[in-house]
Amino acid sequence: MNRLNIFLLIIVMGCALSVVNATNQQRQIFIQLQRAQSQERQLQQDYSQLQYQQSALSKTSRIETIATDSLKMQSVTTGRTQYLTLDPGAAKAQDAPIPTSGPASAPAATRRGGVR
Repeated sequence: MNRLNIFLLIIVMGCALSVVNATNQQRQIFIQLQRAQSQERQLQQDYSQLQYQQSALSKTSRIETIATDSLKMQSVTTGRTQYLTLDPGAAKAQDAPIPTSGPASAPAATRRGGVR
């Protein structure tokens, strides 16, 4: 009977330690969950703030103000627009491959002059 009591006492102590360990792990996981939820709320607030800033920065009136004040740009008028044309013989199709070295290789007929 004495051996059985010692064996049962060891099993009960093992179960008690297991319960304590499981409770501790549950608390740690709950703390991690709270931290993750807090971080999620903060990130959602940051995202909302960034969306608001993006909408404020992309307003047409703000862009026009910066373009005219800071960049000294002027609105487009037909009197200041320049169009580039090709000679009639230069616009013929060729069998040679089209160069792909960048925008400088685009045909002049597709380029239009900007505001001067």
